[in-house]
Amino acid sequence: FGIEGRFQSLEAVLADDRFDAVHLFTPVPFHAEQTLNVLLAGRHCACAVPMATRLEDLRRIVNAQRESGKNFMMMETAVYDRAFLFAKDLLDRGELGMLTFLRGDYYQDLEGDFPAYWREVPPMHYATHALSPLLALARTRASTVTCLGSGHLRPDIQQPGGNTFPLQSALFRLDGTDVIAQLTRSWFQVAREFTEAFSVYGDRRGFEWQQLDQEDPVMFTLEPVKPGVRGRSVTTQRISVPYRPDLYPAELAEYIAGWHGGSHPHLAHEFVRSIVEGRPPAIDAVTAANWTAAGICANDSALLGGALVAIPGF
Repeated sequence: FGIEGRFQSLEAVLADDRFDAVHLFTPVPFHAEQTLNVLLAGRHCACAVPMATRLEDLRRIVNAQRESGKNFMMMETAVYDRAFLFAKDLLDRGELGMLTFLRGDYYQDLEGDFPAYWREVPPMHYATHALSPLLALARTRASTVTCLGSGHLRPDIQQPGGNTFPLQSALFRLDGTDVIAQLTRSWFQVAREFTEAFSVYGDRRGFEWQQLDQEDPVMFTLEPVKPGVRGRSVTTQRISVPYRPDLYPAELAEYIAGWHGGSHPHLAHEFVRSIVEGRPPAIDAVTAANWTAAGICANDSALLGGALVAIPGF
């Protein structure tokens, strides 16, 4: 492709003082150590999800970010997806009413030409695409979780000492609220079209992700009680969700309709502006750790047969 500025290692990048920031698009097992290397080298760091796969590594990154004074941002696409921005606007304007329930679903099949290390990764270790919208809408973190694994990986997929669950499903208690969030996450052996989905229900309206990719999301409106009528009727409508180029500079507009619901220019803009403006990014180290820890603890619960597990805060 004629790209001249190439490097053979992260160490070589960090040895070059031309760069203020590094964005990591590397395999999951490298995220924690590479993030630490970037921060401790005095560079700002953006990293693809998940932040890490061990609670101890989350703590190390949070501490390294504080010690370095540099920005860390987890580049979570789901909270800049156009559907999330639409639902958040509904919630902020009171259209949904009081939150009652949140649900996330993330189905993806990894058979075929995927790197073999994915077969060892528990589904809940890669849960933030479906969980972070729920926590961001509720403006809190998950405090406890109970999770069960469903099914068993085929022998040709199972890795020695690795994950055994094709699918995991969890219930999270949201800190400081009386609301729960339900999350289902799969990697293998589930006959379902790919989806990274969230739905949010209030006592006035509900916003529900479409069942099929080519459909539009659904808005439910709970109508007033009518005298002499049992139950309240619900009106249903398909919603065409707009992209939001108004939230970033016009120079990024050509990238508006990209994958992950148009989230990529939003993420790049937020990371760069946080550095320029000398402030924490929207998905800073503490926020990222709280979102990631929930999935790690969900897997711990599944390994304990669904026992209630407390999720640490950061």
